[in-house]
Amino acid sequence: MLFNSLKAGAATVDITPQKPHFLHGYPFVERISRGTHDPLLSSALYLTDGKEQVLFISNDIIYVDKNMVARIRKAIFEKTAVPVSNIMIAATHTHSGPVTVECVISESDPVVPKVDVDYVKQMEAQTVKAACQAIESAVPAEIGFVTGDATGVGTNRHDPSGPKDMDLPAMIVRNRENREYIASMLVCSMHPTILHEDSTLYSSDFPYYVREKLQQDLLGKDCPVIYFTGAAGDQSPRHVTRENTFEEARRIGSMVADAFLSQLTEKLIYSSQQTIRSLHTHIDLPKRAFPEVEWAEQHRDRVKGWFEELKNSAANPKEIRTAEVDWFGAEELLFLAKKAQSGLLDEVYERCLPAEIQVIRIGDCCFVAWPGEVFVEYALRLKKLHKNTALITYANGELQGYITTKEAVNKGFYEAGNSFFDYRSGEILIKETTKLIAQLDK
Repeated sequence: MLFNSLKAGAATVDITPQKPHFLHGYPFVERISRGTHDPLLSSALYLTDGKEQVLFISNDIIYVDKNMVARIRKAIFEKTAVPVSNIMIAATHTHSGPVTVECVISESDPVVPKVDVDYVKQMEAQTVKAACQAIESAVPAEIGFVTGDATGVGTNRHDPSGPKDMDLPAMIVRNRENREYIASMLVCSMHPTILHEDSTLYSSDFPYYVREKLQQDLLGKDCPVIYFTGAAGDQSPRHVTRENTFEEARRIGSMVADAFLSQLTEKLIYSSQQTIRSLHTHIDLPKRAFPEVEWAEQHRDRVKGWFEELKNSAANPKEIRTAEVDWFGAEELLFLAKKAQSGLLDEVYERCLPAEIQVIRIGDCCFVAWPGEVFVEYALRLKKLHKNTALITYANGELQGYITTKEAVNKGFYEAGNSFFDYRSGEILIKETTKLIAQLDK
């Protein structure tokens, strides 16, 4: 690497739909947008050490699929020559944006429409635009790394005292010559679900307020904030929220921003001597074994009965919500059991597999990208094996739902009800990621 050869550029482009759309994320609830609270964004960060080039792209949508990622990567490569394997594209997983992926479980939900192909084309074009603008704006740069503590923004969805990851790994990039900020990038392992069924405005949810506060307090109004969602499959703000409003989203988002800002002390070291490396691989994952339809029907009835019992009692609203979500999962499990029995899921697996694992190392820090909604337990294990590693999920494809744990399966949690892949997939992702990191260490 050439001395002081690091360059960086960043950009954000609006990807908000230009017309009303169904807002995707909450089952069996018809939500049609009636305006925009904050623009949905495609945010891109470009880095090069003079030898390797990488792009981090985060879009305020619920999912990206493999075909979408392939088209965007190809278009970026044709315009910029950045290798497709060095481009990371992830969704923030907002539940206040349009349908972007055909989810099989949505077939059982009469209110969920098909993907709007015209919107997807618009979104993809704008994503390519953000990437190109980031590359064109590249200047000599230096990077600082921090890890904040986001305790308080949420908990484990099923047990507030259960496994969680409150670390907030972040990277701040600034112009080496004038010290002006180019961008910041952070990973927060929490579902962006402050806003619920009664919210009908386009929004990135609390990540909007993370960006707003960072820009107001540090970066400047137009400085891009590339926000990624980490392993949040079983992580939710449900047990800490006071209400499901934009003001509450502001409170939670401000907590995340403050966790980052608190680390920006005089001791923070910026360096322009950062080696960049990128590797990726594709793997198969084991399909789950679906139960017999009769068992799934009985399970659905049991779970629904428990929900109805709680709803008619004086139970805690958060406990009722958890039971309601578990009922949604039981309904979806019954639907999938019927599909599996009829042999109608093979095409879905073909769309998801092979799954991509991507590792981008910046200096001593590794950013790992996995598809799917991953339980936090797997991120914690990965971090225990590899220090200075941050896991980004909902990236470079989707897995039609969750990668859960054996415990989630045994306890009949919502996420296990509608997952497509065996819980052993999490361990496989860790194993194959470890191989990639070992190659980078050589």
